[in-house]
Amino acid sequence: MANFGEYLKALREKQRMSARDVERECGVSNSYVGQIEHGKRPPPHPNVLKKLAPLYHVSVYELMRAAGHLDEEQEQWSEMEQLRWAVNTIQVDPEYAFGARLNVEGLTPEVMRFIVQVYEKTTGKKLLSM
Repeated sequence: MANFGEYLKALREKQRMSARDVERECGVSNSYVGQIEHGKRPPPHPNVLKKLAPLYHVSVYELMRAAGHLDEEQEQWSEMEQLRWAVNTIQVDPEYAFGARLNVEGLTPEVMRFIVQVYEKTTGKKLLSM
């Protein structure tokens, strides 16, 4: 995305949220959000994007892609590679105790998709869903 700030602002406005609403809902400073939206700051760290994604009703993967945090190879990932990325993200989420116990070796795509769906429903964080 050529201008991540404009994209982020459009997502926020689509949800009819002010920057203060964003701060109240996820703890990301409204002035920081405004600086990003006006191009005065670069796209935020992935940890911030993980907080914004559920509010803006987009996946973390989509925000990461738009922010330029994924390299060209990652942008072209197959569905299976995206599922592996999502499950790995779940495993390292310190707020999700169940993820650390996952043994993902040999899991089918259907089981991985189910794990991601359960995570998204229980945490409100969107990794792959739109």
